[in-house]
Amino acid sequence: MKRREFIKLSATASALGLMPSEVGAALKLANASLDCNISNRKIVLIELKGGNDGLNTIIPYDNYGYYRDTLRPDIHIPVTNSNYSNLVVDPNAEINQNLVFNPALLTGENNYGFKGLFNDGMLRVLQSVGYPSANKSHFASIDLWATGNDGNSWDNGKDSGWLGRFMEEAYSGLLPSNFPLGIQLGSNNTWLGFHAEHEHGLALNIEGQNSENFYNVLSGLAGQAPSSIPSDTHYGKELQYIVDTDAAANIYAEAIQTAFNALGSENLVSYPDTDLANQLKTVARLIRGGIETKIYMVTIGGFDTHNAQNESVGNINGRHTTLLTELSAAVDAFVQDINSDSIGDDIVGLTFSEFGRKAKQNGNLGTDHGEIAPMFVFGKPVQGGISGVNVDLTEATNNNNWQIKTVQHDYRQVFATLMQDFLGAEDAVVDNAFFDQTNQQSFANNKVSNIIKPSHYVDASCYALGTAPKSSKTFWAAYPNPVYEKLFVNPITNNSLVKYSIHNTNGRLIKSGNLDMQLGYAVIDMTAIAKGFYSITFKSGEIRETKKIIKA
Repeated sequence: MKRREFIKLSATASALGLMPSEVGAALKLANASLDCNISNRKIVLIELKGGNDGLNTIIPYDNYGYYRDTLRPDIHIPVTNSNYSNLVVDPNAEINQNLVFNPALLTGENNYGFKGLFNDGMLRVLQSVGYPSANKSHFASIDLWATGNDGNSWDNGKDSGWLGRFMEEAYSGLLPSNFPLGIQLGSNNTWLGFHAEHEHGLALNIEGQNSENFYNVLSGLAGQAPSSIPSDTHYGKELQYIVDTDAAANIYAEAIQTAFNALGSENLVSYPDTDLANQLKTVARLIRGGIETKIYMVTIGGFDTHNAQNESVGNINGRHTTLLTELSAAVDAFVQDINSDSIGDDIVGLTFSEFGRKAKQNGNLGTDHGEIAPMFVFGKPVQGGISGVNVDLTEATNNNNWQIKTVQHDYRQVFATLMQDFLGAEDAVVDNAFFDQTNQQSFANNKVSNIIKPSHYVDASCYALGTAPKSSKTFWAAYPNPVYEKLFVNPITNNSLVKYSIHNTNGRLIKSGNLDMQLGYAVIDMTAIAKGFYSITFKSGEIRETKKIIKA
């Protein structure tokens, strides 16, 4: 997003994707030592939408003749004296990889880009990323990636997203927050990965809102919501979702506005004038502005290169080169920006795509759907290098439709590694997000080594994101939620006198008192309480229960 007035905020237009009221809070650490101070860490996901051609992104030079002459005579990337300098050698690898970066990845400020990040030890190449039973449909494959599936059984992911499950479990026991835990840009549709098992969407989608009309589409619900919504009907549930969304949108949007306009939030470098660069520019500004959102997702589309992948035979200036140039230059600027001050120590970015491309070219100067593709992990905390070995090009034959099928890294391994080694998640949280039901294997025990530098690696003694205990019994009902003026409290048990206390997200007591339940209900006047997220605790004798509420 480009800078001008940035935000004019209202509400219901955000129904595409929000973090609902029941989830989210700032990360709180169990370990207080300096070495365990990881509370500000964030992940930035870059979706390469359409299926990136990995074979023309990083060229396996150890079998270059077969790649050039047999597989891609018309669309190969020429390796000459001028670009042989793009050869990548990992000095810590057991095997000399002999990879050549596509020339488009040496770009951006001072021709830095991905290759420059690699040279400076801030980019890791993950070879042959995929999942066991590849599906070459765009829609099915991205849903498999989003749900944490392996293509064998929906028991691995079901109908919720791995990122939603992760955030829901990691933050379930904390107070509600007045900022979205996830922010998505670059796509009109909220990614399925953000949808948790119980919470229907954990990201605020701000795509399509420029600096002058962000959320200025609708002015909220016409009038106030009804004080009583029938929760046992489909209509009631849908209406309640809209009411919750409307209230949360205003609260989250205010947090975004505050962060974007905060003193000192300005970007510290110039960015290219491209869509992806504008997305990353906004991410950097929000982070520097102090918003505590943990996961960001941006998108660059167009990687479904069935034709015109190269402009002509021997001319690589086609669609794929344009896309890689935009990607490399945008990431170059973003990394320079966040490394201009200390926030770069807390950010890891990575690319992903729903699948790769077929090893053999088609007849339209393009490539068809494949199975595996590389991922790139980048940032100051990343241990630069290469994970895995060069793909075996001879694996692709006419008998298997010219596919390279060997998966060296399951995508769930990669995400699980960052959850634990960078964000500090307990095993149980990782397993709730990803668990290999097919092989009965935990990805917490099957991580990718050497992604995070020792200086930024989270030791097990610092794991802070754990499973909070959940109450299985409800003693009081509090409604409506969100509440505008009066909060009604009904006893589920026969408690005649109940004490209550309301706290804000910083733990400060806002209001307290006694409730007499002899009439079968009680009322708390919420008129004077400011809009926002609160926790309300009820207590009667030894019985205690805390609920999360929105004041709209």
